[in-house]
Amino acid sequence: MERLQKAIAQAGIASRRRAEMYITNGEVKVNGVVVKELGTKVSASDTVVVKGIEIQKEEPVYYLFYKPRGVITTVSDDKGRKTVLDFFEDVEYRIYPVGRLDYDTSGILLLTNDGDLDNKLTHPKYEVDKTYVAKVKGTITIPDLKQLRDGVMIDGKKTAKASASLVKPGDDGKSSIVSLTIHEGRNHQVKKMFDVVGHPVQKLSRTDYGFLNLNGLTPGEYRRLKPHEVEQLKKLTNDK
Repeated sequence: MERLQKAIAQAGIASRRRAEMYITNGEVKVNGVVVKELGTKVSASDTVVVKGIEIQKEEPVYYLFYKPRGVITTVSDDKGRKTVLDFFEDVEYRIYPVGRLDYDTSGILLLTNDGDLDNKLTHPKYEVDKTYVAKVKGTITIPDLKQLRDGVMIDGKKTAKASASLVKPGDDGKSSIVSLTIHEGRNHQVKKMFDVVGHPVQKLSRTDYGFLNLNGLTPGEYRRLKPHEVEQLKKLTNDK
């Protein structure tokens, strides 16, 4: 027996958090009966239907994607804009992105149908490092970097300690290239952090996710994670 939201997530329908939303919204039936209780447990013999679709457990799959700029991190878009899944048309699994990257941000993104791992990787308590390289306006100073490392106030809450370093000043003296490593995932966090120290982001890319990087990939390309990489990702969260 396992919790209903976990069973839905493991079937590749949605992340565990979205599965919980489907349940509380009355969009899930177990053996023909609408279930709204998150603590409900189901077995392999139960029939679970989510938004009219009967779930079947899929093989868990994991992909590393080099997201280009100008692409939406979602499974669909009502405005007809290109989404990350448009690059996975040949993949038969019902995958979805782990977390998100802004429309104008490029870089490393994971996609999977493993709702349990998705839930852990996006939960702040597991503190998975994510490294960004930003081109920012103006010349970053040592006090600016210290402020980023110590944490800044955004949306009424101080950010956690981070790693920040100057990669190189811009050739024109009007910009800087900065590397910033954080483990939180607050909305537009990196951009807001640089805004606080007076250096708005002009260009942003996420280069590393935990121990994973973009080596060998160009924008728009992806690869399936190797078994040992999947195990290492799980270990990042299981040890917490």
